[in-house]
Amino acid sequence: MTSKAQPIGGYVFKSTDELLLDTNVWLSVYGPRKPGSAKAAVYSQALASMLKAQSRIFIDVLIVSEFVNAYARLRYNILRSKGTASSDFKQFRRSVAFKPIAKDIAGDVKQVLKHCVRVDSGFSTLDIQALIAEYEQGDSDLNDQVLAELCKSKGLKLVTDDGDFGGHGLALVTANKRLLGP
Repeated sequence: MTSKAQPIGGYVFKSTDELLLDTNVWLSVYGPRKPGSAKAAVYSQALASMLKAQSRIFIDVLIVSEFVNAYARLRYNILRSKGTASSDFKQFRRSVAFKPIAKDIAGDVKQVLKHCVRVDSGFSTLDIQALIAEYEQGDSDLNDQVLAELCKSKGLKLVTDDGDFGGHGLALVTANKRLLGP
């Protein structure tokens, strides 16, 4: 089932939009990024447009968890590449050097949450056996599957840069050229 993707640059956000922003979008806006990142600029502008239009932005614990863990891993990898972090991520997370990073991450999570309405993924009602069977084929990410089902059940548009969402039959808003097609 093909998703219907709209380009984020030309999308006019409205107060009636109900949106779920994927982790990669939040990381582009609030996470560590390269100076001058075009992706960060596109998604930051889109978030500003959503907020100005008073679109409803939803978030699930999976997105928060992925954001925290990916952000921590990105910061660790940056420090590792400079030779200033231990070779073990879990040891690094328990170190004094991680304390200010954890504080940064928590601060950014608080910023994200200020824009959002919390929503439950509906795990108790998901057809988890079907999701596991799909996952078992080796072509999908379980969290992506859960988020796709959340969007379907709640009628949410997914704002993402993740090309893996192309086959979920969702309404997408993206800057990812792969999702937008030829």
